[in-house]
Amino acid sequence: MKAILSVSDKSGLVEFAKGLEALKVAIYSTGGTKKALMEAGVKVNSVSDITGFPEILDGRVKTLHPMVHGGILARRDIPGHMAELVKNKIDPIDMVVVNLYPFVQTVSKPNVELADALENIDIGGPTMIRASAKNFPSVLVVVDPEDYANILDKLKMGQVSLEERKKLAQKAFQHVAVYDTAIAQYLKDDVGAFPDEMTIALKKMYDLRYGENPHQKAAFYSELVPGSIKATGITSAQQLWGKELSYNNIMDADAAWRAATDYSEPTVSVVKHTNSCGLASHPVLVEAYKRAFQGDPVSAFGGIVAINRLVDMATAQEINKNFYEIIIAPGYHADALEYLKTKQNVRILQAEPSCICGFDLRRVEGGMLVQSVDVYPEENLELKTMTKRKPTDQELKDLLFAFKAVKHIKSNAIVFAKDSTLMGMGAGQPNRVMSVELSKKLSGEKSKGCVMASDAFFPFPDCVELAHEAGVTAIIQPGGSLNDQASIDAADKFGMAMVFTGVRHFRH
Repeated sequence: MKAILSVSDKSGLVEFAKGLEALKVAIYSTGGTKKALMEAGVKVNSVSDITGFPEILDGRVKTLHPMVHGGILARRDIPGHMAELVKNKIDPIDMVVVNLYPFVQTVSKPNVELADALENIDIGGPTMIRASAKNFPSVLVVVDPEDYANILDKLKMGQVSLEERKKLAQKAFQHVAVYDTAIAQYLKDDVGAFPDEMTIALKKMYDLRYGENPHQKAAFYSELVPGSIKATGITSAQQLWGKELSYNNIMDADAAWRAATDYSEPTVSVVKHTNSCGLASHPVLVEAYKRAFQGDPVSAFGGIVAINRLVDMATAQEINKNFYEIIIAPGYHADALEYLKTKQNVRILQAEPSCICGFDLRRVEGGMLVQSVDVYPEENLELKTMTKRKPTDQELKDLLFAFKAVKHIKSNAIVFAKDSTLMGMGAGQPNRVMSVELSKKLSGEKSKGCVMASDAFFPFPDCVELAHEAGVTAIIQPGGSLNDQASIDAADKFGMAMVFTGVRHFRH
């Protein structure tokens, strides 16, 4: 039995090679892999011994040779193929163990030159993998060090089943597909472009107990986005305490973290079912938390709390007065972390601010919707006061806070806010009037003196009229309705200020 071993990731390599050697497998290798095996005392031959040709072009050409690929691709069940091998003095190759140059790791470093990126695009490796996977009934293809022990066990028992070989081939083709996807993404100059063909590179992080419901299977994958200096957001969060995350936990934690980190000021977001039910900014972190919690104390129970600053002891003490599924922050003071750990059923995460990169992907039956991420910097908004009365400085500050908040609430979305605090919200309603009514009900007496934000325009003045009844003094909305003037006239009638942004924030 002949095997070619040529790997970038050398985890478990020596132990695997020694196991093969004990099974009388002839090992052939190249470059750094051969050196590592020789240093470990493994008997290893050079691939040049197969090809009769030296490695050339600084190692760019090592295995691209008929003596290698003939030995891999020959069908053992076709007499003509085997006769050709004999005629050309080619020995069959029975196993190929390959993983690829660290392209993603290379291009994810800061200030990487294009030349360095190109040098880390593997050619011979993917070619051998694909050839071996194509001929999997006869050739074992191994791309994952996690499979080494299982392969050795099966070989010791005498054979690897066709079913097992097929699984290895599937993994091999997927390995190459992800690798090629990462390269294609890196070489795409226009990050906003939508190519005619698209693949997404995903790597499984771990299995989940179940999906949204217990009868659904689920797993958590991270997206490989070459060029990002490091992974961010909930995908790369470090779990410091608590039991494993569920599918719904991850969805909610992502929503909470995105909302909290969308603000530059110290901000706390409380999320339930992916909607912000509490949100507040304040220079004093514990005060931001208290205000966010008071936004909707009933919904906060069992929710997710995200804080965009290091959590101090005072804030931790307030947080522990309520039950949360998850607490997520960029870090914790040591005493605060130990105090939060006194709650057995809470999960504590540490994360970096989300990186606004890649695409926003939504699955539909038989296809995928792809869009750019909903990012519109506040400084780029062209605010237009449409009413006779302009908003006061405080109202304008609250309007901008509310308009950013409404982006994190499902359409039709309405937010009541005051003093950079969410006082009430309406989410996911079939019409905007119902969302205003919910905001009014949730905020109660706190609605007096609030501002209101809407994620889209008002088709009729009824929302303005309801807002006035609740005590709202100023409104921010995108504008763009054929009936905008009716809403403006209603605001003028009640002495309210109304600002148009020209930007919509639907979140279906």
